[in-house]
Amino acid sequence: MTPEAAGHVPVLAREAVDALCVRAEGVYVDGTFGRGGHSRLILERLGADGRLIALDKDPAAVAVGRKWEDPRFEMVHSGFAKLQEVLGEREVAGVDGLLLDLGVSSGQLEDADRGFSFRLDGPLDMRMDPSRGRSAAEWLASASERQLEEVIKEYGEERFAKQIARAIVAARARGPVATTRQFAEIVAKAVATREPGQDPATRSFQALRIHTNAELEELSLVLPQAVDCLRRGGRLVVISFHSLEDRIVKHFFRQKAAAERLPRKLPVRERDLRPPLLRLVGKAQRPTREEVESNPRARSAVMRVAERL
Repeated sequence: MTPEAAGHVPVLAREAVDALCVRAEGVYVDGTFGRGGHSRLILERLGADGRLIALDKDPAAVAVGRKWEDPRFEMVHSGFAKLQEVLGEREVAGVDGLLLDLGVSSGQLEDADRGFSFRLDGPLDMRMDPSRGRSAAEWLASASERQLEEVIKEYGEERFAKQIARAIVAARARGPVATTRQFAEIVAKAVATREPGQDPATRSFQALRIHTNAELEELSLVLPQAVDCLRRGGRLVVISFHSLEDRIVKHFFRQKAAAERLPRKLPVRERDLRPPLLRLVGKAQRPTREEVESNPRARSAVMRVAERL
């Protein structure tokens, strides 16, 4: 393992790569390279004619991937929402598997300058790609109280969203809310009761990160692209870390695994109906107790797998 990858332990790593059913000569996409944990396992199973294309928004992750010297591997600085564009530029007509490990990497959480963690004081940035878009602090400075409440409630599933939004507006009237510690302290004072074992800022940090990076929108964009890009028998493996992501994946998989439905008694032959595009592979899988004990970040992970028909 490279020094850059040593700090990050991918969740459900073996299970995810097993689910891809990697073929030695196949073409695969790791849509969330991170520090390369899953990509490394895929390359171990690829033969000399295999190919792996890895995507990541984060320049730090891209820098790690571009140090790898393997003719079967290519590192691309791009979010997975541009999957078809990336493959089109490389004249890749279809892939045999795609892996998405959603959420934040340990490297991002442990870098105070990235602003992802309420446990480290740093600039309130939260962008997966710091070179693009507005930082979380910039959005907090301009959003209305109503917008703040909606984002914190919807993306953080926070029942004290109204109180937190009001507190943010009051705080920024006294000066910019520019650091993670400032934001965490504002939230902590506004939250009336705390969930056991959870910092009161947890849900608000999640909401702000999801909004800053348009995470749910990008997930909704990539799923249909993934189905279109998969060859027959190709696998799509998605690991999510909160209910909002998992709900999108679950509903999409179920929809594409169901045959076309028409009103009853309509004179249409069964063979003329559009067949399902996906087959669900097994049930949703969660980490073992042993994995959660060794890697607490794994506790909320859910993995779903589907195969292209």
